[in-house]
This record gives sequence, structure tokens and C-alpha cells, in this order.
Amino acid sequence: MSDASPTQHTPDHTPLNRARLIAPGPVEVAPDVLAQLAQPQMHHRAQAGIDKLMEARAKLSQLLGDPYDAVITTSSGTGAFEGALLSTTPAGARVVNAQAGKFSERWGEMAQRFGYDTDIVARPWGEVLDPQEVADTARGAHTLLITHSETSTGALHDLQAIAQAARAQNPDLIVIADCITSYGVAELRPAAWGVDVIVSGSQKGTATPPGLGFVLFSPEVQQRMIRNPGNAFYLDMTRELAGQKAGSTPQTPAINLIYALSTALDRLLSVPLEVLWAEQRRKTDALIAAGTALGAPAWAPRTSPAVAVLTPPAGVTGRQVAAQLADMGQRALPGQAPHEDTVFRVSTMGYADRYDALGIAGILEDAFAALGVSFERGVAVNAAWQALNR
Repeated sequence: MSDASPTQHTPDHTPLNRARLIAPGPVEVAPDVLAQLAQPQMHHRAQAGIDKLMEARAKLSQLLGDPYDAVITTSSGTGAFEGALLSTTPAGARVVNAQAGKFSERWGEMAQRFGYDTDIVARPWGEVLDPQEVADTARGAHTLLITHSETSTGALHDLQAIAQAARAQNPDLIVIADCITSYGVAELRPAAWGVDVIVSGSQKGTATPPGLGFVLFSPEVQQRMIRNPGNAFYLDMTRELAGQKAGSTPQTPAINLIYALSTALDRLLSVPLEVLWAEQRRKTDALIAAGTALGAPAWAPRTSPAVAVLTPPAGVTGRQVAAQLADMGQRALPGQAPHEDTVFRVSTMGYADRYDALGIAGILEDAFAALGVSFERGVAVNAAWQALNR
């Protein structure tokens, strides 16, 4: 029996709701991180600015858990990925792109745009990549472009199995991984898995405002980086890495954001990585459990801890769910085109904890009630609570 019924108007209390970012990026940012942006303007060439750059780079490596060298770019994650590709892969080289969603498709389009001999290994959106299929295609290739957490579908591809299978076929392969929503969120062990380059961005797991990209290079791949890559100037990661190792940047960095980033990383590094990863997994499992209880199960068979991508029940579209949440002051997202109606996406990345997951479960109950979905009140919150305590 259900006590949920369609809402015919916006409730009177709606203006009192706290606006929330519950989308998979940009994410909510802690007050102490935002306070860093309110400082008097600092100079990146002053010793304090140099020290902060080095501090943030060291923390990024610590968050990865492996001794990879970090480059901080003033760009989005896409800019960081472009720099990583151009600075490790010679013009005209054979590149394999494994894709099964919007963002992994971007890297294949990028490789083609730059004239690489590009092979695509594709699976339908919502599915996971087959490691052996990727490995077979990667024979003889110079570089593999792979996405770990696919934000458009909620799939967590088995980066370990894919990288290890591909390297078994091609030991000299360079593996560049889009970890934009898995870095600092999901288990990630690049040295053990055979991943050379990790790419991410500030507005996801590191809970910092948008504007910074990160590239983390293994010691081995640094020996193969290209000096003066012909297609890159601003995004010449070889030059950038050399400069940042010495505490400098060839261009003016977003030093204010670097201060904020360093503060945001302190929260993530306050616990062991295994604790961080496990808690993020539980939070997203709670959202998936809440959605499932409301008739909106996860789209992907192997789910990412970064985002719950849920399929709404019959008669309701992803755009309708996202619009209803927006009317309540809660910013989530529908699916990426062409799947705007197929799914909706909610997340607890960023400055959020397990109690935010419970709150989102209750928010989903109100949204689904307003959309006329029949369910027993409390079922989503209870399911979320059970997932958090497994």
C-alpha cells in the first residue's frame, strides 16, 4: 500500500530547501576550500606559491597511492587528457580507443582529430568492455585510451583486467586512463595494473571548483615522453612536467584553485585510501539501493562508485526526474544524449558523506511521489540505510 501520490503544485516549503549539487560534477565544495579562494591574490612565482604548487602535487600523488609525478593544468580534464595524449604518442601512431559511453567516445574522436591511426573497440552504452577484445585490438598499437569510470552510464570498467590483458599482448603499449570520476573515488592501483598515465579533474572526486586538470605519469612512461610535440604548445606535458618538478610552470597557473585543491585533498587523505574507496562505494550503493526500491535500478551491470545512473520506472523519463529534482532545488542530471530519457544521474562525490546519501534517498521519494510513482513511503531511505551498513 502506498501513501505516495502525485503532487499537483510546488510545496510551500520548497523555497526553504537547501540547494544541492547531486550531479556527478561539478560537486559541492567544503567551506574551508571555498575560503581559500577568498584570500588576497597570491603570486605563483612567490615562494609561497611555489611551495603550494609542490604541496598540491605531492598530495595528488599520495591520493593515487603510487609514486607517479603529477602535473596540474589550468584546464578541464579534457584538456589534461589532450596534453597526455599528445605528449606520449607520436604523430601518426596507431591508437586504440575502448569506448562504451559518451566520455570514452570523446577520446576516440580526439585521436582521430589529431590524425592518429585510430581503431575503435565499442560496446553499447550501459555495457562493460570485454578485456580480451580490447587486448586483441591493441596488438601492435602504440597507445590505448581507456575510461575507468564512465560517467554517462555509471559503468566501472575493469581497468585492471583490461590493462593487464592488453600488456600481455603488447608489452610496449602505453595505457592512458581517463580516471576523471574514479580518481580519489574508486580503487585505483595503476602501478600494479600496468597503467602508465592517469587523467582527472578538480571538479569531481577531489571536491574542488572546476578549472584544474591532473595528469599523473608513471616513472617508466616519463622516459618515453616526446620533447616538443608538434601538436602541443600550451599542453606540452613534457615541458610542463619538467617545470613543475622544479616548482615552476611555463604558463600562469590558476594558483587560487591550487590553494583550494591542497586544502580539499587534506580531507581525502585524512583516512587510508582503502577506507576512502570503501565509503564512497557504500554511498553510491545506497543511492542505487534507494533507486531500486523505487523501481529505478542501475543501468550498468558493474557499477561505478562515482555516480548512480538509474533507469526510471515505466511512464517516467530521465528528463522528468531531473526536472522534478530541479524544481525542488536539487541539481541532478538526465542521461547524456541520446539517452536523456533513458536514465537519470545522481552522485555523492565531493563534499558529501553517508548522511547525504540518506537525504538523497528521501529526496528521490519526494520526486517520485510528485511524478505519480506508487511506492511505500520510507522504502528508499530504508534501502539506502541497509546498503550503508553492509
